[in-house]
Amino acid sequence: MKMLIAMSLALAAAPAVAQTALPPAPWADRQIPDADQERAAKALMETIRCLTCQSQSIADSNASMAADMRSQIRERIMAGEKPEAIRAWLVSRYGDWVSYAPTADPILWPLWAAPLILLALGLFLVRGRIGRRRP
Repeated sequence: MKMLIAMSLALAAAPAVAQTALPPAPWADRQIPDADQERAAKALMETIRCLTCQSQSIADSNASMAADMRSQIRERIMAGEKPEAIRAWLVSRYGDWVSYAPTADPILWPLWAAPLILLALGLFLVRGRIGRRRP
């Protein structure tokens, strides 16, 4: 019984021990002094997906990975890099999935065309059914 209690306590304490000892990213939660640069950084952060949470943007996430990404974005914008260049760098590093902005690559054209094709097929079938009912 004592062994079971000891194991339960060890498992309950495991998440607290697993926390990182690394210092937070320097620009993760600090704003850029230049308001225009901060606005550009914030707009970009809202369109980048958190790799840890997967349902939030890095602007909304409290995950350490999102904090690191926010800091990198702010540092690059302060260095004079354009937001689209930063987005391209993030996409090349983490893949297309990191960006909420959809791409228009030719391999994705069937995916974009599928709803239109299905809608046209549905309208064709409805027209055929209505046409058969008339004498």
